[in-house]
Amino acid sequence: MRGSFSKIGFGTISKKLEVESSWRSIRLVAPYFRRHLSKLLWGFLALMLVDVLQLIIPRVVKWAVDALQQGQATRWMLLEYGLYIILIALIIGVFRFVWRQLILGFSRTLEIELRNRLFSHLLSLDKAFFQRTTIGEVMALATNDLSSVQLASGMGVVAFVDAVFMGLAAVGFMLYIHPVLTIVAVSPMPILAILTRVLSSRLHRRFKRVQEQFSLMTEFVRSALASIRLVKAYNQEAFQAERFAQMGETYVRNNLRLAFIYGTMFPISGFIGNAGMLLVVVFGGRLAILGSITAGDFVAFISYLFIMTWPMMAMGWVADLFQRGVTSLARIEALMNEKPGLSDIAGPDLHVISRGVIQFKTQTFTYPGSVEPCLKQISIDIAQGKVLGIVGRTGAGKTTLCNLLARLYPVEDGTLFFDGLDVNKLSLHTVRSAISYVPQDVMLFSDTIAFNIALGKPDASVEDIERVAKAAAIHDEIIAMPQGYLSRIGERGIKLSGGQRQRLAIARALLLDRPIIIIDDGLSAVDMETEHSIIQSIASYLRGRTCIIVSHRVAPLADANEILVMDNGRIVDRGPHDELIKHSAFYATIYKHQTSGHSGLWKFG
Repeated sequence: MRGSFSKIGFGTISKKLEVESSWRSIRLVAPYFRRHLSKLLWGFLALMLVDVLQLIIPRVVKWAVDALQQGQATRWMLLEYGLYIILIALIIGVFRFVWRQLILGFSRTLEIELRNRLFSHLLSLDKAFFQRTTIGEVMALATNDLSSVQLASGMGVVAFVDAVFMGLAAVGFMLYIHPVLTIVAVSPMPILAILTRVLSSRLHRRFKRVQEQFSLMTEFVRSALASIRLVKAYNQEAFQAERFAQMGETYVRNNLRLAFIYGTMFPISGFIGNAGMLLVVVFGGRLAILGSITAGDFVAFISYLFIMTWPMMAMGWVADLFQRGVTSLARIEALMNEKPGLSDIAGPDLHVISRGVIQFKTQTFTYPGSVEPCLKQISIDIAQGKVLGIVGRTGAGKTTLCNLLARLYPVEDGTLFFDGLDVNKLSLHTVRSAISYVPQDVMLFSDTIAFNIALGKPDASVEDIERVAKAAAIHDEIIAMPQGYLSRIGERGIKLSGGQRQRLAIARALLLDRPIIIIDDGLSAVDMETEHSIIQSIASYLRGRTCIIVSHRVAPLADANEILVMDNGRIVDRGPHDELIKHSAFYATIYKHQTSGHSGLWKFG
């Protein structure tokens, strides 16, 4: 029994701390409020003027009712009071426009600036972050969660200020008319305060589950559409649709549980407001009959109580908006607190890597979250203009080595040098500006072919783009397309074959004209003859550059200055092609198997 009690108590404390932590995330948007403080102050001033003018209308109505009761009203007097109300309504319309422009405009500005900041931060994060975070979750943060923050910062703040100011002002006018009747009218309000406090924490937890489920759905749709060819090839349309339907049902259930809280607040708020109205009719009507207050005062009092009904109902809505906003803000803040594993140097970097000399000294590397090292005691020396080939079984560590050289993961001080300079003393921009990288998994944008080739050099001329496309043996196929280089290739290059995507990536790397080029199995999707043709075409581009080429095919690396044979994260053999044929059984076996009937060798220089 004691254990159960302790467990329940700890859970309650944990939930309370979670809610408090979410509210502390407001510091993320506090600078934006300070920056636009003058705009907000003018907006709130216009909002309060609207409220004050709305509170004057019942006074005008009181004057008209009292005049009617006393028999003093005339047609022109009532017309005058009517014109007062119309004039006040027109002024209210003007000031309402002003506060909407200033306050709701601020919320949209906040949304834009926060989204830009979020996107810039995402671009600064390294590969390790995106390996543990789904794209769907990031998309949900940048859309659904940001919308919740915008709504809380706009209408949420407006409704809160409006409800508090209008409620207090209405109570002030009511106290002026009859203090005791005012106490009777507001007596049910503590019930609303207690209810709001109890439901707010539940609202926070349930909305968080809704957002998390939305992230899962977004990621599922993204993944299914990105793999649409595979889905169709395996006849998985119905299965995928069923999985999505199940996720949708969970999302609806979570929303219904959230709607139960949200739906409870409004009816009870309305019930409490109407309960106060009932008390006023009973007790206030009696006071009017006894002459303690005039008929005009009674009508005005009911008008003010009716005005107070909105603040009472708005409190539930405001609590919902704020809970949604702070929950989403906490999720965004968690992302903004993510730090890249690669730390950049402070201040400007005046170094330039021009020769492309690379030194790797006894490097051991373990992926974040893994226990077993992926690379073990790797040492490499590559002189300027030399070609290094890398072969090995799948999972040997070849791609990991390329990722480290391309500065996609951190390395220890004193282990990786470019032109004799420790990479940890160079900026990421300096290192990456010296490298043309063709990754194993080619990434293309849903844009034109020309855009994808010129990605790293947007100002490239048409002639330069065509020149590198010819070198990558893709020019003729591009010209055969309906719009040539302006043809759009679809999401991730879905309109192209695997070989075409790889050749576009090769062309993109050649266009950069950098001292170091890394090709990680960049021609695996083309046949040997096409590969040989591409090799001959790009040989002139590679001359004088430091080249690192990973390939599952041994023959194309025959003319490399040195070839590394990797296995289980280690370099198990190294040397020129002829020497490896003689003393490396693994290398010789693969070479003989792959070159039977083929004569194409990779010629450099």
